Amino acid sequence: MKKERMEAVAELLDKRGKLSLAQLCEAFPDVSEMTLRRDLLKLEQENRLIRVRGGAMSVNEVKKVSGEEYTKKTVINTDQKRTIARKAAALIEPGSCIFLDGGTTAMYLAKEMDDVSCNVFTNGIAVAMELAQKKNVRIILLGGQLLKENLSTAAPAAKVYLENSNFRIAMISASAFTPEHGFSCSSQIEADLLRMVREKADALYMMLDSSKIGKVKPYTFARIEDLDVLITDDMFPDEIKQAFKEKNIVVM
Repeated sequence: MKKERMEAVAELLDKRGKLSLAQLCEAFPDVSEMTLRRDLLKLEQENRLIRVRGGAMSVNEVKKVSGEEYTKKTVINTDQKRTIARKAAALIEPGSCIFLDGGTTAMYLAKEMDDVSCNVFTNGIAVAMELAQKKNVRIILLGGQLLKENLSTAAPAAKVYLENSNFRIAMISASAFTPEHGFSCSSQIEADLLRMVREKADALYMMLDSSKIGKVKPYTFARIEDLDVLITDDMFPDEIKQAFKEKNIVVM
């Protein structure tokens, strides 16, 4: 019975793309809300859906716009990314101007954000699509070459655009981090864009889950001393947190 119910939940999500918990309770009136929450958790562990604030979204819905590689990233370390996203979302105030990158952590942040009046610059296609569901968020999408693995854009011409743009906070992520090599990613054009964003912003907030520690990618775009705030998960090693704190960086 449990397996059949979970299959029914997954099939309904695949059909509709995204459902709130209230809609699921309406669709399954004989099942308690707590049981449905457990079903969603189990289905997420099986990489069949992504839990979002107040409900869930089908993985197939993500695939429609992002492709296989980005989808795989979306369903890896979801608990850590969600933890980071919630912390970051709490820092976004009405009337603010921020930059979000195109990473999957930023996509979770876009889901967790309250629908407040603010301006969001982003090079993330999936991030922009998620924000587009909010009435009060103004989205400014950067153009350029499409980086399919990240579903994001980047181009040298972005420098000209950014020179005439203003955002107080940049909330970005990295594919890899070591104290020696800093924050790095796989694409040079992406690294160039993130360096421009870093220099333009008044404050740099790094969203980094613990799975990225000890990894090195070809292109470094920031060092520890470039940060103002580090937003991470509960599994982040204390000794590395201390290295940030010693440089007067806020660790959340």
